[in-house]
Amino acid sequence: MATPRQAYPTDLNDTEWNVIASNLPEPKSGGRPREHSWREILNAIFYIVRGGCAWRLLPHDFPPWKTVYHYFRLLRLNGIWEHMNAALREALREQAGRKRKPSAAVLDSQTVKTVEGGEQRGYDTDPVSRPSSFVTGRSVLGGGKKFFGRKRHLIVDTLGLVLLVVVTAANVQDRDGARALLQGLFERLKKSKYSRWCRLKLIWADGGYRGELIEWIKHTFGWTLEIVEKLADQVGFQVLPKRWIVERTFAWLNRQRRLSKDYERLPATSEAFIYIAMIRLMVRRLAHDLPPQNWSRS
Repeated sequence: MATPRQAYPTDLNDTEWNVIASNLPEPKSGGRPREHSWREILNAIFYIVRGGCAWRLLPHDFPPWKTVYHYFRLLRLNGIWEHMNAALREALREQAGRKRKPSAAVLDSQTVKTVEGGEQRGYDTDPVSRPSSFVTGRSVLGGGKKFFGRKRHLIVDTLGLVLLVVVTAANVQDRDGARALLQGLFERLKKSKYSRWCRLKLIWADGGYRGELIEWIKHTFGWTLEIVEKLADQVGFQVLPKRWIVERTFAWLNRQRRLSKDYERLPATSEAFIYIAMIRLMVRRLAHDLPPQNWSRS
């Protein structure tokens, strides 16, 4: 009998596993039994996201890296990561005393450097400097840095939980990225069996989204885009109403070393890792029944 391996800090405990297990695909009937459990596959993927190692450098006490990557890719291609993110987000909203579907959201983008190779990369020449973290106020990622990379377009609810992410080349303007993001969100809401109960009415964003986009969103989706302007006398970094929500989400993501840069060949893989980072965060909060005021500790 094999000796159980020593647990890593990123491993799911029993309570956390019970939270996430029902969101995984059922095993197919017939055929050879799976050699490695879903729990160990997920533990390996969470280790990669948090630790930032390459697939081939996965420690040997996990399942083989090729096996882990196979299941990671399978869940990505079948939309399971995004589906799991949505299911856990709704459960966490209920736990926090909110409706399952949000009525308001916050929109923003973040530029990150890429490594060599990969599709859809470009230079971010946006002259507006945006801090990557509302905690530090430092423009570590993106914000007119004129470097080669990708841009993460995010829309989150008022708890900072991701509704949808779209990754593009960094030279895609925020307004164009927002169109793709909101169109994707609208299509998903239409396909949902709860589409008639869609509550989204209001979206907050910064000044980079002003202009024709406001009318386009109102005409296309019936949603209101409200621009959160900087204070007239603002000097340096200050926390802005509503904007801090999405900045906090970026700060959560920045804690994951796999997301410190964009190491992925495909933008779809980058999107999957963002969902995975949020999944791990939400599972921990659901398992420990943490109220929103204590989320910064999780």
